Amino acid sequence: MISDEIIRTIQIEADSIHSLLESLDMDQMVKAVHLIGDCNGRIIVAGCGTSAMAAKKIVHSLNCIERPSAFLTPSDAVHGGLGLLQPGDILILISKGGNTRELVQLIPACKTKNAVLIGVTENPDSIIAKEADLFLKVKVESEPCRFNMLATASTMAVISVFDAISIALMQYTNYTKEQFATIHPSGAVGDRLLERSGK
Repeated sequence: MISDEIIRTIQIEADSIHSLLESLDMDQMVKAVHLIGDCNGRIIVAGCGTSAMAAKKIVHSLNCIERPSAFLTPSDAVHGGLGLLQPGDILILISKGGNTRELVQLIPACKTKNAVLIGVTENPDSIIAKEADLFLKVKVESEPCRFNMLATASTMAVISVFDAISIALMQYTNYTKEQFATIHPSGAVGDRLLERSGK
């Protein structure tokens, strides 16, 4: 039944997120929080396909907590867009397999510019993992799709990892509601924040 497939998918994704508590290297996670929290430059995030969607969500979350971030389209990056990346910045490359050609092409410029490279992949033997200054292994047992191909649970896992990093960053940087109100004045969240601040 269709409802069974829906339930199965949600259960697999929920189990995948929960399994991160066992599989994540917490020392590396803490180092990521310190690197991003202490960064005086920008956080540049790149990915292809579903990893690009995760990257864009990560960029938004980081901007919401005053960690200036931008999504870099890999195809544009190698045609001049890499000018966005400067010394002191952090480049986060997200690739399930870790060998995505469009992302690997960004590594030499990152090294030349003395930017910090954070690699996010399930494959510790990949180019991105080996070249990274900090490697975050994010791996799920399987995708919900019957072919184990459509990157859904794995994408959710990457987003969950950076949700956790973002929340930890709020504590690490002593991020305040007043800061949030300044950059998020609109919508229901903005209304709630402005009401509480009396503005």
